[in-house]
Amino acid sequence: MLASEGLPPQKEVVEEVQAAEEGEVDPKAKKKEEEKPRENGLLETDYAKRGFHLDVQVNPDQVVRSAEILDSEGMTMEMVTGVDWLKDGQFEIVYDYSFTGGELFRVVVRCRVDREKPDVPTISEVFGGANWHERETWELFGINFVGHPQLERFLLPDDCDYYPLRKDFKL
Repeated sequence: MLASEGLPPQKEVVEEVQAAEEGEVDPKAKKKEEEKPRENGLLETDYAKRGFHLDVQVNPDQVVRSAEILDSEGMTMEMVTGVDWLKDGQFEIVYDYSFTGGELFRVVVRCRVDREKPDVPTISEVFGGANWHERETWELFGINFVGHPQLERFLLPDDCDYYPLRKDFKL
């Protein structure tokens, strides 16, 4: 589906790490390095382990096209949310989609934006239900959904000048 849009397929990899006490390799442990943003592309994942079948990483300018492709395939948008990667100086916007018109199929689309200019295009024209999800993500993280028809508060007070889900938030 998205591979036809120029996104290279990737494989999910589990690597070995050193056992903490004896310095021996523990083949059952997953690599526990500092997580770095992965390259754009498509990963096939194990649904039983991850809860989704495909994990797609795109640039912000590919978010709307990804939504259009998934919509044309009969997918439904379930959720839009954010993740604060404070150490990387980035936010990650996570879009969950599913297909339930036959065998269940789930796709996660992710994109990263700079914390200093957290702009990503809205997908609310493709999936009307994204309107509320994007508003909530904007309100709690400060991620700006460019072109959104109604970015205004609905959870926090109107005079609120903070974003409570940012990792550097302090009361």
